[in-house]
Amino acid sequence: MCGICGEVRFDGGTPSVLAISTMADVLAPRGPDASGIVIRGNVGFGHRRLRILDLSEKSQQPMIDADLGLSVVFNGCIYNFRELRAELQEKGYRFFSDGDTEVILKAWHAWGEDCISRFHGMFAFAIHERDSGRLAMVRDRFGIKPLYLAQVDGALRFASSLPALARAGGVDTSIDRSALHNYMSFHAVVPPPRTIFNGVRKLPAATIRIYEADGRFEDRLYWDPAYARGPGDGAISREEWAERLLSALRLAVKRRMIADVPVGVLLSGGVDSSLIVGLLAEAGQRDLMSFSVGFEEANGEKGDEFVYSDLIASHFGTDHRKIFVPSDQLMGALPGTIAAMSEPMVSYDNVGFYLLSKEVSKHIKVVQSGQGADEVFGGYHWYPPLAESNDVVEDYGKAFRDRSHEMLRTQLAPDWMPERDPSGDLLREHLLRDGADTPVDRALRLDSNVMLVDDPVKRVDNMTMAWGLEARVPFLDHELVELAARIPPEEKLRDGGKGILKDVARRVVPADVIDRKKGYFPVPQLKYIAGPYLDMLRDALSSRAARERGLFRQDYLERLFANPSEHITPLRGSELWQAGLLEMWLQAQEA
Repeated sequence: MCGICGEVRFDGGTPSVLAISTMADVLAPRGPDASGIVIRGNVGFGHRRLRILDLSEKSQQPMIDADLGLSVVFNGCIYNFRELRAELQEKGYRFFSDGDTEVILKAWHAWGEDCISRFHGMFAFAIHERDSGRLAMVRDRFGIKPLYLAQVDGALRFASSLPALARAGGVDTSIDRSALHNYMSFHAVVPPPRTIFNGVRKLPAATIRIYEADGRFEDRLYWDPAYARGPGDGAISREEWAERLLSALRLAVKRRMIADVPVGVLLSGGVDSSLIVGLLAEAGQRDLMSFSVGFEEANGEKGDEFVYSDLIASHFGTDHRKIFVPSDQLMGALPGTIAAMSEPMVSYDNVGFYLLSKEVSKHIKVVQSGQGADEVFGGYHWYPPLAESNDVVEDYGKAFRDRSHEMLRTQLAPDWMPERDPSGDLLREHLLRDGADTPVDRALRLDSNVMLVDDPVKRVDNMTMAWGLEARVPFLDHELVELAARIPPEEKLRDGGKGILKDVARRVVPADVIDRKKGYFPVPQLKYIAGPYLDMLRDALSSRAARERGLFRQDYLERLFANPSEHITPLRGSELWQAGLLEMWLQAQEA
């Protein structure tokens, strides 16, 4: 829901209307329904609106409450805003609108920073206090909604996407070597606060940043669940954990149905999205629209999972739409997919979500999606080996990293190789901090709180919002995740991963979608690169811009061009696609 941007000057100057309007124009696909810009003193806010709650003009943004001396721009949805509104009304607050934006303003005035812990939802917002001159920036617990920052000529600028900041000018777009190392190590994930550009940073998830009037700021992490067993948890049976989990899932899905427009489901046919459909049907949801996408097969690998999505759609009687994308249409969609990326992302799912969102947006404005379940419930292959680990940093790195620091020396040009291993340092920092009982708990915490933010979560936000479509992710309900963090790791690792979640799913959906090989949106053409796809990547990596940038060793590129299918990462990604996608994204920012 929406795109936000702004400029705050700490040097006594006036914010640039041109810069704010430029950023807002870039964010237009995120909010095609309305726009607004407000400049007051040293603060300028811009907004693009996607109408989901309170479809009237009363909830237009930027929103100003002159009586309280507060201004806000907000992207996201507060699912419990009606309950909070009632509580605030009892305290004497009067409302002029019927949406969730005004609830944020009143809640901030009533409870200050503590209001954030009361919010159930996904959100990124900036609030300016007229009387104190302070600016608060806040991001939700999982970073579902993005917030990028840049210092530009005595001013702070912020936006919902990195390209919006870059397009407004004045940003240092030189490559951050540590971020490049992360990109090549973690299949394109660059954990916060870094981005691939030295001049752009992102606010970490679950963070409140307060800027004083003179530009000084402090960050506070407001949510950090323990991945540990509490008193009495050891006595809870498997059946009781499943019952508690089912109850929490029902509530998470119910919360995400709040809207003044219809809500549908992105249905891959896997256990996660199928469970969402099943819980909605169980709750009595009628005329539910569901959507799936498929591609041509390549190298003998099937490009769709329609057999499973069809099964679920038929079982629960959804109004189901299937989108099949021939190879020639896939090629045509890649420039738009890359343009929609706030940061370069190599997952093949990107183009699947992009094309699926294009179709879905013709019918509805809000969908629920199954992202996050693997990170929360232990669905990936690198978790089981950690159960017996005596060195979680080493063992996680072996399973998760695309390549070692030493291997990267043979692939990146010498000028771009850091002496130390910044990706290894990051793993040590996160995996070894207190608050997790076992190596598996440590890995789940890292993936849920860090890696998830800048891979599947960002992917879904970017690709859906490119078409003015809001995606909601019930598996990232924070109360659900707090419960899951307490469940013993062995209950998650059972049955090939997500064992406890599969126990719950068996009560709701047909077994055929549970007892099968893990699936995703397969796009074989981008894994087994040949023909026009090989030509496209060769052209990008051999271009003048790429040669001048000089990120990769030429001998490494020649090996990739000679036989792309031989160079596949441990997580089954194409090394050529990883290198080429980065270069194509960088060139898109320069266009």
